[in-house]
Amino acid sequence: EQEEISEMNLLIVNVNVVPDYLKRKLESKFPEISILAAETEDEVGDFIEKTEILIAGRISDELLRRAKKLQWIQCQLTGVDYILNQPSLRKDVLLTSARGIHGPQVSELTFLLMLALGRRFPQVIQNQGKKVWDRWPGKLLWKKKVGILGVGVIGEEIARKCKAFGMTVFGIDAIKREIDAVDCFFGPGDLLQVLKEVDYFVNVVPNTPETQNMIGARELSAMKPSAFFINVGRGETVDEEALIKVLRERKIAGAGLDVYLKEPLPEDSPFWELDNVIVSPHVGGLSDVYADQVLPIFEENLRRFLKGERRDLINFIAR
Repeated sequence: EQEEISEMNLLIVNVNVVPDYLKRKLESKFPEISILAAETEDEVGDFIEKTEILIAGRISDELLRRAKKLQWIQCQLTGVDYILNQPSLRKDVLLTSARGIHGPQVSELTFLLMLALGRRFPQVIQNQGKKVWDRWPGKLLWKKKVGILGVGVIGEEIARKCKAFGMTVFGIDAIKREIDAVDCFFGPGDLLQVLKEVDYFVNVVPNTPETQNMIGARELSAMKPSAFFINVGRGETVDEEALIKVLRERKIAGAGLDVYLKEPLPEDSPFWELDNVIVSPHVGGLSDVYADQVLPIFEENLRRFLKGERRDLINFIAR
């Protein structure tokens, strides 16, 4: 146990909420901490040189290089791979994430994509612009089968909503858990079997060495021609060339994508042009109440950090 620390400097930067709101909330509970809230890294100035605590999303290697006194990074995202890949991240700097808060927003976006694809809603919007009254029967979610690859916090929330819509839910995960909303649990070895069965397939897995290109040509070609593919996990987990091919050849009905191999999605990506694809600009994790969703984690971790309980931080990333 380390003794209590005072006179700490905390920098908030590159967060996808209003940084001043976080600053006000944290200052009211931690008046002993000096806090700078910056929209971008350009506004940070020399404060970074004395920063011990950093609350941030994606940050540049240059910022880390200048942060000589940095002790702890609280990332406001679930995925910390971007920070881990920075050469100037020192081994002694603690890293924590905001894992566990994104279930509501990612699951709602998943449903937006599933419903919009099944009901051809992009076409409805286009027709509205052209004042065209055209009708067709929409594909229901009711009584359909959905496969969810990656049944963590987000996958479980998606499963619950699927059950509420009357769907049969297949969960695929290396760790089998008892979840009421999952009708059948499968291991990764049964992935192809599940893909052959389902009407909707939702990919929620993170980017790890094991998951890269986990969904390739073999997996996609196992899907039914009437099935839809949803990706709210990470772009690296899917072979994009293979996905583009099955979409072009209409081997599957369509795809709803929120994540890509390269972000922002390059202008020359075929995804923009394909009429059976919905391109969402990686907004699944964002919400209008994001600051209030992340604050409980930030506050509790700050309390523990200031007490010297360094290894008991919530969502501590061991490395």
